Amino acid sequence: MGAIKDVFHRMGSPRFFYQGSSLWVRGLYIGGSLGLIVGSFWGLVLAPPDKYQGDSFRIMYMHVPSAHLAEMVYFACAVAGFVYVVWRMKMADVFIAAAAPVGAVLTMLALASGILWGMPTWGTGWVWDMRTTSVLVLLFLFFGLIALRQAIPRPGRAAYSVAILALVGVINIPIIKYSVDWFATLHQPASITFVDEPAIETSMLWPLLFNAIGFYIFVAGVILAAMRVEVLKREWATEWVRAFTRGK
Repeated sequence: MGAIKDVFHRMGSPRFFYQGSSLWVRGLYIGGSLGLIVGSFWGLVLAPPDKYQGDSFRIMYMHVPSAHLAEMVYFACAVAGFVYVVWRMKMADVFIAAAAPVGAVLTMLALASGILWGMPTWGTGWVWDMRTTSVLVLLFLFFGLIALRQAIPRPGRAAYSVAILALVGVINIPIIKYSVDWFATLHQPASITFVDEPAIETSMLWPLLFNAIGFYIFVAGVILAAMRVEVLKREWATEWVRAFTRGK
């Protein structure tokens, strides 16, 4: 238990994080890229066309992972916000600062790919149902995390305010998740659940899983790299950063 507590405290150190994360970033980039290449080629080239949607269903391989990952990034921001509010851990705020722009890009990608998929499938690119509206709210929440930090000049107060916003906004995640069950919507229910057999053909499911795993790993690398940049920005005046840069 003491060893776990020691690791927890060390991970809260910007210096320890920066010095120990370089190889992780490279490994995540390589692993994520391989997953995306395999999953994308499998899904876009080798998977058969859908019986009803034809080839337009292939947008799924971009839309589903980006949408799901955007929700997970915000949830992780909320967890980091809780850690910051309770323990004032610097790296929790660093994570939110690094992850919020990435989450915003993923949400925009999910919305854009959903519009492209909806045009041939629904006959319209946008409907104001609960699923699309709640995902749009998610985008605004990410923008809010970014803007609120820039609007408050005092770093400590800005970090606390952003953490509170992340915690309050997390209520939107279950709304996105269960909107297709709670409200009337054009979106179909989830095709993959933990309790039922997947409602998707295996030849289409496997490339989706490869792509999703690749997305997760690659985005983890992106966020880690952004955190390293954020650490250097915040710790630039410290002796360990100066020593590190001189060593370079």
